[in-house]
Amino acid sequence: METLSPTARTTLGRGRRRAVEDRAELYALLADAFVCHLGITLPDHPLVLPTAFGFDPSGPDDGGSLYVHGSVAARWLVASPGAQLCATVTMLDGLVVGRSAFHHSMNYRSAVILGAGRLVDDPAEKDHALELVVDHMIPGRTATLRRSTRKELAATAVVAIPMREASVKARGGGPGDEPEDVATGTWGGHIPLQLASSAPVPDNDATGEVPDDVAARARSLG
Repeated sequence: METLSPTARTTLGRGRRRAVEDRAELYALLADAFVCHLGITLPDHPLVLPTAFGFDPSGPDDGGSLYVHGSVAARWLVASPGAQLCATVTMLDGLVVGRSAFHHSMNYRSAVILGAGRLVDDPAEKDHALELVVDHMIPGRTATLRRSTRKELAATAVVAIPMREASVKARGGGPGDEPEDVATGTWGGHIPLQLASSAPVPDNDATGEVPDDVAARARSLG
């Protein structure tokens, strides 16, 4: 097992019992999630944005590479190279129903990744990163698509974040109620939650059957 190696910035204070030390669990969480929230401090205000992402545990950055992308004109992307970034990912797995207000909670898996942004300017790595972002949504999708044009690539910026400095937490199960509250007979437990898809919906110009990669992704989330 490769363990996470937290720094002072990612060493958990409160809730240490929920810490996850296996780095494989970080990658598993990233594989399940579709959105990360990226935090950056701009010259005039802090900013947190939801964004699609891709990741490569064997990427060139320390601990592997988390990739985000956007317009070359986006202020946050322009400011990201060299800036300290915070990427967070959360999967909500349940609502915890306690026998007191204090013990209501949520079941979740979450990760915090800290590191300096790096502009991806190598063409091969940039292509690879953008393929990871698309294939993260629909596995195998890029193999069925035309190549991105020079204009499209020129309009898109990719930033990599090293994944070495990361922490992961998880909670599962029911509430941690006080014995005297349990003794009252009040109900306690949890409501499991999961991400689920419906059948793919073709747009007005779609022809033919739903592609195998799209249908397979829908089934995997059904």
